[in-house]
Amino acid sequence: MLPLDIALFHAINADAFTLPSVVTAARWISQQLPIAMGGVLAGCLVVGSPTQRRELTLALVSMALAWVGVQLLRYAIAAPRPAQLGIGIQWVEHAARAGFPSMHAAGAFALAASLQASRTTRGLARLGWAAAFAIAWSRVCLGVHFPSDVLAGMLAGTLSAWAIHALSSAPRWLSWRRRFSAYWSRQALPWARHR
Repeated sequence: MLPLDIALFHAINADAFTLPSVVTAARWISQQLPIAMGGVLAGCLVVGSPTQRRELTLALVSMALAWVGVQLLRYAIAAPRPAQLGIGIQWVEHAARAGFPSMHAAGAFALAASLQASRTTRGLARLGWAAAFAIAWSRVCLGVHFPSDVLAGMLAGTLSAWAIHALSSAPRWLSWRRRFSAYWSRQALPWARHR
């Protein structure tokens, strides 16, 4: 573990001198905000246009891919959480399982990046980014993750959203490529005209 990671953890992790309201806010952000975000998504899926529903579905698939990616990384890299190493104060109960990368951060950043990549949900993207950064902070503040766990979760979530959006636009790209190659094979290449 890098000394910078531990130093950042100690700077962000709430200690005995931290205001109780900061710990309460971090708990709410970490435990209740994801539920509230799920309610907003469910409501948007119900009342949104077909295009918005498609883009919100892509966001949910991005989050699912982030979950799978995190599970695979946790299986490959069984990194302990701070409390398991006796570092800092853990303000919420948590099972003693691998903490790298942060599942909360991965899901929140997959959602935010997916909303940003979609045309009709960019208004929600600002809210998604704010929530994602708040969740990332809360996980370190509460002592359940190192900053490196959260950064890896941010990366996993963002890459998951990018991958899902790239795959969802692949059929359009492939159809454009077919038209393009068909045009060039018949129009511009003299040997292809006689086929």
